[in-house]
Amino acid sequence: MRISTRFSDSIHILAFIETYKGKLPLSSEHIAESIETSPVVVRRLMGKLRSAGLIKTVHGSADPKLMHEPKDISLYDVFLAVEDEQHLFAIDPKTNPDCIVGGNIQATLSEFYKQAETAAKAKLATISLQDVLNSILIKQSEKDHQKLINSNLK
Repeated sequence: MRISTRFSDSIHILAFIETYKGKLPLSSEHIAESIETSPVVVRRLMGKLRSAGLIKTVHGSADPKLMHEPKDISLYDVFLAVEDEQHLFAIDPKTNPDCIVGGNIQATLSEFYKQAETAAKAKLATISLQDVLNSILIKQSEKDHQKLINSNLK
C-alpha cells in the first residue's frame, strides 16, 4: 500500500510560496522542481488549497498568495484541505472471523487508532505554517554555518 504524500507536499507548497514570494516566479513548474514531482500534481494540490481558502491563485499567473498569515494556518487546516478527512490509519477489513486474532483485531485496533488519530489531529491543530517556516530557516542556517566551517578547514 502506497502512503499518500499529499499532506506533506501541500505543506511544502505553502512554505515555498511564503519563502519565495517576490523573489522568483511561483509557477507550478518551479514548485514541482522543489518537491520533485510533476507540475500537474502541484496544480491539483493548489486547487484543493484554493478551494479550502488557504491560497489565492489567478489562472495563467505564477503568483499564488497565502490567504492568511502563516501563523494563522494550522497543519490541521492543510490536512483537511487535501486529505478529505482521511483516516491516518487503515485497518485490514478482510480477516478471518473464526480466528481469535482475526475475529477481534478490527474492533480492537479501531479503538486504539481512533485515540491516536484524535491526538495526532489535536497536535496538528497546534502547529502553524509559521512554525514550519521557522524550523526550515533554522535548519538552513545550521547547514550554511556547517558549510562555512567546512570551507574554512580546507
